[in-house]
Amino acid sequence: MKKMLGALAGAMFIGNAVAADLTIYHMPTCPHCHHAREFASQKLVYEYPELKVTTIDVTQEANRQDFMDTLKKCKYESGGVPVMVIGEKCFQGYADSMADDVRAAIEVDMDDAAKATAAENKKSMETEEGAKAFREAHSDRASAIVEREIKETAQEEKKEESKTEESKAEEVKTEDKPAEQKAEEKTAENTAATKSNDSWVFYVILIVLVAGLGFVLTRKGKK
Repeated sequence: MKKMLGALAGAMFIGNAVAADLTIYHMPTCPHCHHAREFASQKLVYEYPELKVTTIDVTQEANRQDFMDTLKKCKYESGGVPVMVIGEKCFQGYADSMADDVRAAIEVDMDDAAKATAAENKKSMETEEGAKAFREAHSDRASAIVEREIKETAQEEKKEESKTEESKAEEVKTEDKPAEQKAEEKTAENTAATKSNDSWVFYVILIVLVAGLGFVLTRKGKK
């Protein structure tokens, strides 16, 4: 019986699904964003075998320009989240009543067979027990929803690479100096060091002389 159910569940994933990818702009502390992401991760990715979902945290500096561009594209005047983008269709905010509209946007380019497969998958998940069994049978679909990596990490890596390249350039620059110039620089360094030592000896002698003179004057004063 279990084998038969597994075969039927596998058959449901056969079809020419051309589901439009879904992007969700969100904030970690936004409850509506949490519900939108849960809807995608617990239902949509299982109903649509080819669906890919990308979630983007707009509180990250590196993602804000992308979010601003999306708001402009969607003609939204406010920066409220979540914002879901499916192809050319945009949704701002989330409520369970929006679920069928989101599905319709995902199915816009799907053929009838793929839509029928999605409907069968949805039906299999109508009960809590059925949904649990279906997710277990298609656990690989959990990887269909991913959080975009923060680009700032890549930017930091580029900065480090740039610093490394600059250091290498300086080393090459030093190595490329003519032998005569290197000798002159070495001589200048030695001369500076010698002058520093001479100055130290001079001050020591001066202190001794002053101390000696003070001693002589003191003795003459006592006489």
